[in-house]
Amino acid sequence: MIKVVIPIAVLLFIILCKKLPKIGGNIYVALMVTGVLSLLMGGVFAPARWIGAWVDGLDRISWVICLSIFGSIYAETQVQLGTMDTVMGALKSRFYNSPRILVVCVVLSLVVAGSLLGDAVAASTVIGVLTIGVLSSINLSPEKICCIIVAGASMGSIMPPISQAFALSSSLVGSDPDSTIRYGYITVPLIVLVVTTYMVLFFIKGHPVIREYDENGNEITSREAAMQILKKNWKSLIPLGILVVVILFRTITNEKIHFDLVPDLLSQINFITIDDTSISFYEWLNNLTVFKGLANGIVLSIILVTVISFCFKKVRVNARETLNNGLAKVKTTVLLQVCAAFMLGCFYAGGQVDAVQEFAMGLNSNVLKIGGAAAMMLMGMLTGSQSTAQNVVFTFFGPALVAAGRSLDYTAVAGAHLAAAGMGMPPVDLTTFVVAGIVGGILGKKVDPLKSMLYMLPMCICMAAVGFVFMYI
Repeated sequence: MIKVVIPIAVLLFIILCKKLPKIGGNIYVALMVTGVLSLLMGGVFAPARWIGAWVDGLDRISWVICLSIFGSIYAETQVQLGTMDTVMGALKSRFYNSPRILVVCVVLSLVVAGSLLGDAVAASTVIGVLTIGVLSSINLSPEKICCIIVAGASMGSIMPPISQAFALSSSLVGSDPDSTIRYGYITVPLIVLVVTTYMVLFFIKGHPVIREYDENGNEITSREAAMQILKKNWKSLIPLGILVVVILFRTITNEKIHFDLVPDLLSQINFITIDDTSISFYEWLNNLTVFKGLANGIVLSIILVTVISFCFKKVRVNARETLNNGLAKVKTTVLLQVCAAFMLGCFYAGGQVDAVQEFAMGLNSNVLKIGGAAAMMLMGMLTGSQSTAQNVVFTFFGPALVAAGRSLDYTAVAGAHLAAAGMGMPPVDLTTFVVAGIVGGILGKKVDPLKSMLYMLPMCICMAAVGFVFMYI
């Protein structure tokens, strides 16, 4: 485990110790140095394998990079269309005297969106993007805005009825999904309550009031009612509504009503035929190394709605400006993600991920719970994915807990929460990387994703605490 601990320690040291000459606080350098150190400690010295590790990392998170790029362009189309002005205007009109209540409403809306969509990234990009301007108007830093959006969406993604974490954990231990998910209706709202209270108390100082000014610098005191704003600008919400519907139907598990619109359409297009075998355009796209991120269902849904947005005259007349602004605002984040991809690929090539797995497998019964939980959270930290943490560690950790006397339901609940806890911790929370890019793009400011992840630690601690409770009760 030393080859895991040292690279992570170096990463945090470079990022947090800003007084280091030249490289202090430079996240790009920190990610690259951590990757190189991981390879060296893993005995990987051949330059070709270093390049291969980078390609592997890019391939693993290509959908995140694609989502950042097209998400930024989509966000820019919504700015041109006025979607954000409509949503922000309605929220400001209703809660301009109560910024703390406004933050609570934003978090709850993200939790509801996440619970319906079952995906933190989807909830963040579909709903969270519309709240950035509102949160910025009460003088929250970009990192805190990113934290609020990611935390709300992440808590929602584990919240039933559509919870990938509970579904996967219950399947890995063989518990009844319906029985397991019932606990989620209790545990997740409690976590939401604690995390929302933390944000309201520590993120908002004093008694800020949302203030708006006209072009002459005079404060706007008369406001339209929220419903009036929505009625007047309802057309600007059409692309957003389509996106919500498309993503909602792609997450429904009932085969009778489930459909993934764009992938299903692309699957009907015969792109190439090899030896009498037809390959659809979607299959071809989904097998392109690095570029297969374009085949991600959420990315394709974003692209579809972006195209629809360009059908509106407001967006169409400024098409070039919209594209240029969207790409310009996300270039810094994409560079950051490329560096993160190098580090992630190095973790796999250098054996760090395997080391975590072996660490968990070698535990005796006395340290199974603590060691297994630590291995799950560490795997989530290294990969930024709760599903990876469950598939790699919980596959044997879950049955081991059951063999030690834990009930199937309690074991599944513990696994879901521990995986979610690790996913949100530094340094590789993929949802934070995506949202940081969108926040930075919309506000035109630099966003430190690692700092945002640190703000989110209370949520991760709550998730971990629930996991430990269900391992011991």
